[in-house]
Amino acid sequence: MLRGSKVGLRARHEDDIPVLQAELHSDVVTSSRADGRPWRPITPGSKDSPFVVDDKEQGHVPFSVVELDGGTLIGTASLWGIDNHHRGAHIGMGLVPSARGKGYSTDVVAVLCHYGFVVRGMQRLQIETLSDNTAMLRAAERNGFVREGVLRSSSWVMGEFLDEVLLGLLAQEWKPDAKV
Repeated sequence: MLRGSKVGLRARHEDDIPVLQAELHSDVVTSSRADGRPWRPITPGSKDSPFVVDDKEQGHVPFSVVELDGGTLIGTASLWGIDNHHRGAHIGMGLVPSARGKGYSTDVVAVLCHYGFVVRGMQRLQIETLSDNTAMLRAAERNGFVREGVLRSSSWVMGEFLDEVLLGLLAQEWKPDAKV
């Protein structure tokens, strides 16, 4: 397990999948805001769940996020779009509603940065998030990410186009203790 100050990132367990599916995917609005694909219902136990892990997939490393105090499952995090030639990757995460607003996002981003830069040897990490996702923007900026641009009207979410903010962090800019 990778540990932050509040959260741990561990391998996805089979019994995490129904919890993540119920807490994150079944909420149509939240799921639509987090995933670039159109929302559709998924049958419980389906191998098509976005939370099922394919251990052979090298370009995507999914984690389950747990509270360090007690080990409660509180979300999902991943390094995805991993490009080993250019040494870059994207960061993604989602927290269950009961875990939001407690400072976990900042810690999850910090742990993913450690994994990306120290464990995987990445040169650049990137985050794309909706422009009104203040929690993710704050978590990224507290960890040293810099706003690099706005992708205007790039995301179709619940009947409207929304802007995305692109943030980046380079290995030489990263400060492991940057979070506030």
